Amino acid sequence: QGPFASRVTIMKMIPLYLIALVTTGAGAAVAPSERSISLTHPPLVMRLNKDEFRIAFGINGERCAPNGCKGLIRYRVEWKTVEGTTRSETKQVNYTVSPQASRTIAVDRQYFDTAEGEHTTDVVKVSVDRITCDGKIDSHAQ
Repeated sequence: QGPFASRVTIMKMIPLYLIALVTTGAGAAVAPSERSISLTHPPLVMRLNKDEFRIAFGINGERCAPNGCKGLIRYRVEWKTVEGTTRSETKQVNYTVSPQASRTIAVDRQYFDTAEGEHTTDVVKVSVDRITCDGKIDSHAQ
């Protein structure tokens, strides 16, 4: 159970200004942690189809400046079909905080269903298990 297990925001359509809020850190910020990377908000879940979702993570990388950093977010998604079938899956998404940037966003594309496209599913909860930080970005890789 990560610190963001208690709240998941689900939307059918998301305006661009909401993504901007996630990346700029407007609203309630996450309490500082011992890690050099933290989330700016709980993960944002966007429904694109009956079983297709985008899960967005606003990343606070202030401690990465001026060299930037990269890493991954390991998270768990609990979801269910309208028929009542429930599942829990562990996923991960990579992120990069560019040099001179203090925030970024990572968005993961996921499909949740027991049979491809056959059910309407709902994301019940997203919880972050771990955020890694692998240090500065290799300037030749960009």
